[in-house]
Amino acid sequence: MGDQLKIAVLVKRVPDSEARIKIDSGSGGIDPASVKFVVNPYDEYAVEEALALKEKAGEGEVVVISLGADSSQETLRSALAMGADRGVLLKTENAPTDPFAAAQILAAELEDGGFDLILSGKLAIDDYHHATGIIVAELLGLPGVSAASGLTVESGKGSAEREIEGGVEVVDFQLPAVVTCDKGLNEPRYPALKGIMMAKKKPLEVKDVTPADSGVEVVGLDLPPARPEGRIVGEGVDGVAPLIAALQQEAKVL
Repeated sequence: MGDQLKIAVLVKRVPDSEARIKIDSGSGGIDPASVKFVVNPYDEYAVEEALALKEKAGEGEVVVISLGADSSQETLRSALAMGADRGVLLKTENAPTDPFAAAQILAAELEDGGFDLILSGKLAIDDYHHATGIIVAELLGLPGVSAASGLTVESGKGSAEREIEGGVEVVDFQLPAVVTCDKGLNEPRYPALKGIMMAKKKPLEVKDVTPADSGVEVVGLDLPPARPEGRIVGEGVDGVAPLIAALQQEAKVL
């Protein structure tokens, strides 16, 4: 395999976690006009790791791939501005909410790509499925490691660290492989002005795709109910008895 690495990174366009979400009464989904969209934060760790591995190897290619509507080109351009070499948009206006259906399309694109490594975020913050990357690995028949917080690749082999309860698990694997990336793996770089300008000229291929029938249907979205206002039941020692009574009789937690 040599030192050259060809790496694919799966990226998704998601609502900014700090955005105030509004529900579109017509569609029953998120009102896109009211929300800023960004690269899924966990996917940023994957892009950064791919770039760092390529830089360490000295040569190679980083390809970013996204499944979604035409607006996902903006997401890909953000990854290109970080330093990725080219982008591929698997375009559909009806991106599946079912991670298996999404993984089928992604795996079909990746199958003949000759990639040494496929990276993605461990989950997308809009659905928290925590599944698409590992399903891609299964469909391609490749080793799959989820939620990696440490990763080394050398001489056709990889080693990943996974944070588990009470310690760190180390997983060794052969390339090619699929790894999903967790927080703590690295610190994603900010695109410099030069990178942003270069991203406009980098190749971005758009391929129309038709998702298979999804096994998941989103019936509608609702914001959580507003929390009732709090109240002061007393101060100091005088507040202990009414607080206990409220916890027992109203909150029913004691």
